[in-house]
Amino acid sequence: MQSAFYVSLSAQVALDRRLTTIAQNVANASTAGYRATGVSFGSVLARASATPTAYVSAGEDFISRASGDLTKTDNPLDVAVVGDAWLAIQTPQGVAYTRDGRMQMLETGEVQTLLGLPVLDAGNSPIVLDPTAGPPMIFRDGMINQGDRQIGAIGLFEIDGAADLRRGENASVIPSIPATAVVNFARNGIVQGHLEGANVNPVNEITRLIMAHRSFESASAAYDMMDSSQRNAVRTLGGG
Repeated sequence: MQSAFYVSLSAQVALDRRLTTIAQNVANASTAGYRATGVSFGSVLARASATPTAYVSAGEDFISRASGDLTKTDNPLDVAVVGDAWLAIQTPQGVAYTRDGRMQMLETGEVQTLLGLPVLDAGNSPIVLDPTAGPPMIFRDGMINQGDRQIGAIGLFEIDGAADLRRGENASVIPSIPATAVVNFARNGIVQGHLEGANVNPVNEITRLIMAHRSFESASAAYDMMDSSQRNAVRTLGGG
């Protein structure tokens, strides 16, 4: 009976975590470049008794690297990354990588995200344009021209598939393994005048939310039923 209590409780803990991540994904479904959070669950086998018991693990978060849909904006300072690459930005926590390509140019020429974080080139230096030279033309490899002059280049980086990702500012991620500059622009590149949306499917997430909520209610009801049964047994055996 005690094992059944703990199995039910472990299921509730795991489902609560799943509900939290789904709610976070739904809340960011319209955030440019946002990468959805998923949870992977495993089974923990306990041998405290003669009969091995499988408990649900609390779960481990991971950030999905799937691409989102592109939307055409025709804004020369909007860029979308195609392929499995990232833009680099400077944050208070250090260099981070994002798929949010909404940029702005200050009066002094500095190129920043809408949150005011510097956008970096392939050498991790801030990009500075000529504020008097008109709208930039941005090519697939990130090169930036203003008029007939090459002004700079947007850095494009690849993150090792084995790297763990944690969240940073501006829908960014910070990898556990340093990212490397892209050198092959056949697979990866930049599209000017477009933005990438979140890789969240709201309909699928709402469906998962409903299913997880129902499963949580079932696990909670099972726990309450076992608790009531145990209380009745104690009262009966105790003569109360």
